[in-house]
Amino acid sequence: MLYQIFETQRSLMEPFADFAQAASKLYGQTTSPMAQNPMAQRVSAGYDLLYRLGKDYEKPEFGIKSVEVDGVEVAIHERIELDKPFCELRRFKRFTDDAATLTKLKAQPVVLIVAPLSGHYATLLRDTVRTMLKDHKVYITDWKNARLVPLSEGEFHLDDYVNYVQDFIRDLQSKYGNCHIMSVCQPTVPVLAAVSLMASRGEKTPITMTMMGGPIDATKSPTSVNNLAMNKSFSWFENNVIYRVPDSFPGAGRRVYPGFLQHTGFVAMNPDRHLKSHYDYFQDLIKGDNSSIDSHREFYDEYNAVLDMDADYYLETINTVFQEFKLVRGTWEIKNPKGKLELVRPQDIRTTALLTVEGELDDISGSGQTEAAHKLCSGIVRQEHHHLEAKGAGHYGIFSGRRWREVVYPHVKKFILEHNQVAKPVSATVAAATPTPAKAAPVVKKAAPVVKKAPAVAKKAAPVAAAAAPKAAAAKK
Repeated sequence: MLYQIFETQRSLMEPFADFAQAASKLYGQTTSPMAQNPMAQRVSAGYDLLYRLGKDYEKPEFGIKSVEVDGVEVAIHERIELDKPFCELRRFKRFTDDAATLTKLKAQPVVLIVAPLSGHYATLLRDTVRTMLKDHKVYITDWKNARLVPLSEGEFHLDDYVNYVQDFIRDLQSKYGNCHIMSVCQPTVPVLAAVSLMASRGEKTPITMTMMGGPIDATKSPTSVNNLAMNKSFSWFENNVIYRVPDSFPGAGRRVYPGFLQHTGFVAMNPDRHLKSHYDYFQDLIKGDNSSIDSHREFYDEYNAVLDMDADYYLETINTVFQEFKLVRGTWEIKNPKGKLELVRPQDIRTTALLTVEGELDDISGSGQTEAAHKLCSGIVRQEHHHLEAKGAGHYGIFSGRRWREVVYPHVKKFILEHNQVAKPVSATVAAATPTPAKAAPVVKKAAPVVKKAPAVAKKAAPVAAAAAPKAAAAKK
């Protein structure tokens, strides 16, 4: 019922939002007679703010048209490589007429970025992708809004997420020989599980794993998000935050954790900060500070765009990661596509180098939660374990913004490059005729040195209605 009420409210607000947008333009355009009113600029700013508070935010576009590589502008073509019921594997293909640049691009590492499925779209990692494209061939998981997936496509479980990741890795291996994998926040857990299962079967595993700000071991430095998931029972989540998609969407009848509840949780974590941000936006409109206006709109166009998650996936994530701690306890069994249960054994990973990244001020994944992956991956030789704590960075800052570009990315780039084996594209004929190797190619030893961890910083945040959900900081750090 709550979902239906929300949709009814949104439908009623839509014409008022459209009116506010039109009124803002009427008072704001210099050619309009209404703009001659002494209070016109304030009235226009007020209507603009009302429009943005009331409008419906749809899925944003990545919008990456080009990047600069060594002073040469390289065109980007975004396309879908694999299309699954709940996820698309999206590639950012690079094009250039400069022969030297083209040769360099072909030799660069292939990286699969696994984006979070925790409320926001994969476009939340736009800055991550744009930065990585300068030195890597980039693919990303673009998770679909569950309310748009028809019931005929079946359910989506945490096991399916893990199986999707394995399929994407194998697809890149068939094309390039091997790849590197990067996971940001929520996917660190299923990505570690996916690589573990591949290692246990004797399959080739990615050359490197980069894990950033994820709840590998949520018992370490638990945050407000962790505490909510730990203190509420499984049945509480099932009875209080799961609803069926209304008839107006393709996924009508599907049980989901709605995006609007997730958004409420995001805002509740820092209500004062959001209130101040909107007031500053109003003042910037009056002053005509176009740079600040554009920054506010760009951030909230992303922040306010949320998606629904399939109920089975959401509830199983709560139980597996935040209540039973199955990964760290060694009790997590995953059902493969053939229906067979397989035990997740990170200790079986041997030929994949590991880099973990944490933000000093992260209030979503606490200090030590991501670093815990090193203890689990005991089969990796000691010199292939690397850890970075980004000073002054919050959760959002480790993958977007100035600290990501200036502090975190140089370490990630160096780590991947020092381990990279130049992968040549594999023709479809050869790939089809070649069985999966039982052993990965040797890894180049000695990557970037481990950056020592500073003492944990105490963090305090208000309880929220969304568990196991990464939020975007209200201002880039």
